[in-house]
Amino acid sequence: MDGSTLLLSLLVLPFVGSIASAFILNTTSRDLPVFVAGAVTLMTLVITASTYPLIVEHGVLRFSAEWLPQFGLDFAVRLDGFAWIFSMLVTSIGFLVILYARYYMGKDDPIPRFFSFLLAFMGAMLGIILSGNIILLSIFWELTSIFSFCSSAIGIRAPPRDGARMALTITGIGGFCLLVGMLLLGKIVGSYDLDKVLVSGEAVRAHPLYLPTLILILLGALTKSAQFPFHFWLPNAMAAPTPVSAFLHSATMVKAGVFLLVRFWPVLSGTYEWFMLVGLAGISTLLLGAFLAMFQRDLKGLLAYSTISHLGLITTLLSLGSPLSTVAAIFHMLNHATFKASLFMAAGIIDHETGTRDMQRLSGLYRFLPATATLAMVASAAMAGVPLLNGFLSKEMFFAEAVETHADSYLDVFLPYVATLAGVFSVVYSLRFIHTVFFGPPPVGLPKENPHEPPRWMRLPIEILVVVCLVVGIVPAMSIGPFLQTAVESVLGDRTPEYSLSIWHGFNIPLLMSVIALIGGFLLYIAMRTYLARSEDGPPYLRRLRGQRLFERVLVTVSWRWARLAESRLGTRSLQPQLRWIVVTGFVAATLPLYLSGFERRPIVFRRSIPLSAYYGRSVWDWRSARPSQPNIIAWRRSSC
Repeated sequence: MDGSTLLLSLLVLPFVGSIASAFILNTTSRDLPVFVAGAVTLMTLVITASTYPLIVEHGVLRFSAEWLPQFGLDFAVRLDGFAWIFSMLVTSIGFLVILYARYYMGKDDPIPRFFSFLLAFMGAMLGIILSGNIILLSIFWELTSIFSFCSSAIGIRAPPRDGARMALTITGIGGFCLLVGMLLLGKIVGSYDLDKVLVSGEAVRAHPLYLPTLILILLGALTKSAQFPFHFWLPNAMAAPTPVSAFLHSATMVKAGVFLLVRFWPVLSGTYEWFMLVGLAGISTLLLGAFLAMFQRDLKGLLAYSTISHLGLITTLLSLGSPLSTVAAIFHMLNHATFKASLFMAAGIIDHETGTRDMQRLSGLYRFLPATATLAMVASAAMAGVPLLNGFLSKEMFFAEAVETHADSYLDVFLPYVATLAGVFSVVYSLRFIHTVFFGPPPVGLPKENPHEPPRWMRLPIEILVVVCLVVGIVPAMSIGPFLQTAVESVLGDRTPEYSLSIWHGFNIPLLMSVIALIGGFLLYIAMRTYLARSEDGPPYLRRLRGQRLFERVLVTVSWRWARLAESRLGTRSLQPQLRWIVVTGFVAATLPLYLSGFERRPIVFRRSIPLSAYYGRSVWDWRSARPSQPNIIAWRRSSC
């Protein structure tokens, strides 16, 4: 197959598999939907891997076809090094999640529908990655929110639906802002083609519309990646099935926001506005997410807040505006996906075998789940940044960039201290995950007695991901080095810096920061262990400050107060005033863009035309009033043209 066929196959295959799972297969079947979903995902993974030599040779693979030429829109699909490594991430973790879900989902769960939504979710994420048109990217952006909602609300309980509805609302509003921002960006550049946008950075940053464009695009990215102050939707979406959570937190949905920041980094970064807006959101999220993660009782709640914190780390790196910080951001995106997917799957096994995720009820599970416990401990160590694991390498790169001077701002001055403190917090919540769940006395009063190891194939995805954490942490240059270099060059181009993936860089300030984080986190956990074991869910003094409560109050205010006020002022039971408002609104919506675009009214020129009877060979009927006394009664009157 040529490059165009390969690109279209990557984009189409997941949706074909989704349709097959939804409409072709028997709804009572269990293994057949898994086989179809796994085969489609594996085929997509193989096709993605096979394109790497073409990427190395040509740099970018591209397919384009006319879509809406009158608006300057083409259906463009492109694959460069950064899109390739992200596509590999989505398809490989997606395949492992499908294998894991085969044994996680219960007999009463709607299996075909679940895998149909999961494949569509994967296809929408691949659409974001492969889009060569920024408007097409916005369309797939909204599709990820929709299919994430469908996948998360697959359960019959209310919590999954409520959390999924909140996620859909927040990310949907952000998606609308992103669309407007993309329209402005296309207006500045004069094209919606991504390749033309990526080479127009200087023109975009110098344009008067740069700031509103930046704010709108950042609203889309920050809401998607659950960055402060939009961070609250992600922990409330943890009631979704664990396979969806593992996929959402590692390779899809929340990664879409930071993917967008990296993709448009050459266009939007390098200004003081970028540094302050992205930096404030990233640093706040990094510290707040790590702090809140320490006090969670629910395993998935701890992992959700840790995801928020690590996404804040990536956002902070991207705010610095240096090429080396972008390299570190891309590297940590890959590392975070591996250990976070494995941790969510381990949490799902614990819940599956014990019937609970409450850490105040769990203890001593190592004697019942030794293999799962060992895998979870290695993944937690990677999350904490322990040496010889992949998380340590990207964290060291983060510390190295934190001590550099990037801007004349207090934000830059305090960054090393904030980074070290967040590292301390990450060690605390990682230690709490390991020590509370797997060590201590045997658990008592579990909903499911006698927990045991899951089926071998259910544990295999975690084993593969943990091996990746170890291999990348021990031999990074050989394992991930060439692929990371290809991805970085596709983003930075000529600005690609020299960097090293060596394990040892000598005694330096980043190493000192890592030592302080590890030792400080261990001591802080020892000091807080008793309090954490007995405390309620959530940090002290902040338990009542919940994003979900604020979100619900806003919805109530909008739906009950503002909507009723608008109804009392504008609403009426009479049909004519309602139609009048509809017509006036439609007229304004149609004429306002024409007026703003400089529409000029020109005189109408009437030209003599051939009578219609010449075409049809018969007379033409027109409408005329029947009688003067009844002008509303319409009758036929025969005439010639």
